[in-house]
Amino acid sequence: MRNRLLVVLAVPLALLMAVGVVRSVLAEPAADTPPKPPLGLPAVQWPDDNPYTAAKSELGRFLYFDKRISSDNTLSCASCHETEKAFTDSSPFSTGIGGKKGGRGAPTVINRAYSTQQFWDGRAGSLEEQAKGPIANPIEMTADKTADEAHEAVARRLRALPGYVQQFDKVFGPKSVTIDNVAKAIATFERTVYSGNAPYDKYNSGDTKAMSEAAVRGMNVFFNKAACDACHIGFNFTDGSYVNIGIGMDKSQPDLGRFDVSKKDEDKGAFKTPTLREIVQTAPYMHDGRFKTLEEVIEHYDKGGIKNPQLDERMKPLNLSKQDKSDLVEFLKALSGEGWQDKKSPKEFPK
Repeated sequence: MRNRLLVVLAVPLALLMAVGVVRSVLAEPAADTPPKPPLGLPAVQWPDDNPYTAAKSELGRFLYFDKRISSDNTLSCASCHETEKAFTDSSPFSTGIGGKKGGRGAPTVINRAYSTQQFWDGRAGSLEEQAKGPIANPIEMTADKTADEAHEAVARRLRALPGYVQQFDKVFGPKSVTIDNVAKAIATFERTVYSGNAPYDKYNSGDTKAMSEAAVRGMNVFFNKAACDACHIGFNFTDGSYVNIGIGMDKSQPDLGRFDVSKKDEDKGAFKTPTLREIVQTAPYMHDGRFKTLEEVIEHYDKGGIKNPQLDERMKPLNLSKQDKSDLVEFLKALSGEGWQDKKSPKEFPK
């Protein structure tokens, strides 16, 4: 009888203990669980060779905002991709060390976690590879002659800072301050920069009051009359393709874009289809920043682009009305959301 009583008492106790464990797990998620993207965005597919950890993301945040990764200590990644400007710099052409000007604008970092190829021409196959590019570019962040010299110089400067060495040791192990690990940390941070939970996402999830009547009409123009989703498709409003819409092809020596990477004639003048998330925040527009307003962008498409032999076949006059254009702008405004505004610079950096 006594043994039976012990068994009866033990069962509820075991259940209570199991429930307690479950509650503990639910209440205290693992520190290395990737942050959940906001409404409208799917989970990020993290690379096998660079999985998320909270410590790595924090190290990447320090490196992203630290001007000491440039050879003259004047520029950081954030100099051209500022939080306050939706991770762009609001300039047609970004400025490098010594006041040097590049030939293209800085695309936003927002939602780049959902793309593999980076830069306007897709020359980098990952965010890790992209992170190395500006560090070794003589018109961006370095005065060194070769990429190897620039990369080693950055690693050497970081190795001289005990605070950084301690963080790298924690994330990657001993003697791990290398350019590859610098890139992995920065890429990890960048994969946490999102834009979702916009009025469009709320409307799409059933909240019929989330968008204005004008924005709803503009959505119809976007998806039907103008068929903007032929390229700007899916949750991130881009298919990741490279398209010639005529930008710059009226110049005597145009920027050939994707052609310089692929060497395919059909890629002449083709550039990355950018996300439309936060598009209101990321003016000026196009790779050369020629359009200051969304109204100017819409006029370009309405006219069918700039004629040239490689012009995409989908570029045709749209014949939009004045009301259509106004409504389309209102819809584009409804693609501004949240998930990036809190990615601020640290107040202090490792020493």
